[in-house]
Amino acid sequence: MASLAKAYNIADMAALAGRALPLPIRDYLEGGADDEWTLARNCAVFDEWVLAQHTLVDVSHIDAGTSLLGYPSAIPLMLSPTGMSQLFHESGEAAVARAAAAAGVPYGLSTMATTSIEAIAATGANRYFQLYLFRDRGLTKALLERAAANGYDALCLTVDTAIAGNRERDLRSGMIMPPRFTLGSLMSFAMHPRWSLGALKNRSFQLANVVEHVGEIGSAGTSVIDYVNAQFDRSATWKDVEWLRAQWSGKLVIKGAMMPEDCASAVACGVDAIMVSNHGGRQLDTAATPIDYLPAIRDRIQNSVQLIADGGVRRGTDVLKAIALGADGCSIGRPYLYGLAAGGEAGVARVLAIFRAEIERDMGLMGRTCIADITADDVDHISRFRSKPGSARAVAKPNRIAP
Repeated sequence: MASLAKAYNIADMAALAGRALPLPIRDYLEGGADDEWTLARNCAVFDEWVLAQHTLVDVSHIDAGTSLLGYPSAIPLMLSPTGMSQLFHESGEAAVARAAAAAGVPYGLSTMATTSIEAIAATGANRYFQLYLFRDRGLTKALLERAAANGYDALCLTVDTAIAGNRERDLRSGMIMPPRFTLGSLMSFAMHPRWSLGALKNRSFQLANVVEHVGEIGSAGTSVIDYVNAQFDRSATWKDVEWLRAQWSGKLVIKGAMMPEDCASAVACGVDAIMVSNHGGRQLDTAATPIDYLPAIRDRIQNSVQLIADGGVRRGTDVLKAIALGADGCSIGRPYLYGLAAGGEAGVARVLAIFRAEIERDMGLMGRTCIADITADDVDHISRFRSKPGSARAVAKPNRIAP
């Protein structure tokens, strides 16, 4: 698509997605909790760090490849699990998985996906399955058994959703299940006929991995938030992580641990990796970002497990800063959904191509030829270079794309 070719960065892709999606769907994708302070800072925090620029280094060969969750990855990036991807394009999760397979990066399938565990396995992507601790441990066990049977070598347990975040954009637009759309929302659907026709053709929209257990979403007349609150276990503790570790023989990942002491508890439970995440700013507003905590987490757990920085990544330089601060790699959610909304599988492929080009180019400009060469010496906090307040030589904060 000509428009995709002219998307030179993730901000361009976000703009294309914004034009493709009706307002309620766009707000569901872009929105965060409460005042969206954490949502905004997830991106802005990267501006607080600067990269070292080493010169006269032989960068004739650059290898950005690494290993994440036991999978080879062409770049230090993987795709986070996101729920209900068919909301953004009728091709949904399958298109994302195919693009991930072609790009050589791991893909995470959500329990709340609109495509089944089995269908994603057929794409051939290096895949991991994201799971919640449901009150019904039988449901949880059934899902992990299906994942194991279908070649998902890693299991990702999300631990930051015991209570659903307050997402006010969805309340205002009526983006709940069953929907209660405002007049403005209905007009926005009418003004986006391509999306609306795709949605009408897509008769398979359902929570494909749990529908047999809890019924199609909306069948009980509840909102998504009500559904989440009803199914997720508020009483879960680290003892339940130990139970899950005993049930699962593959790699186990915790997603949503942020505090260094919680990450240490995860290591004690036998996990293989931690996705340091605030759920894209959609849960606890005014929570810190993964970048804020990465150095302290790495200092606390040393090299015992992999750390994946999840949230706010929009540039290749963001990925490299996270690695210098202690991450083994990063994961993205909204960026690939922008691509999906803008152009289906081709849009996701374009997003991944943008990231690969940026990461490899930026590594060369840093004077680094492989991921293992990037260390804490390659990053500094910008405060080191700021003059005293009021000085005419104070460093100005650079402009930043919107989250």
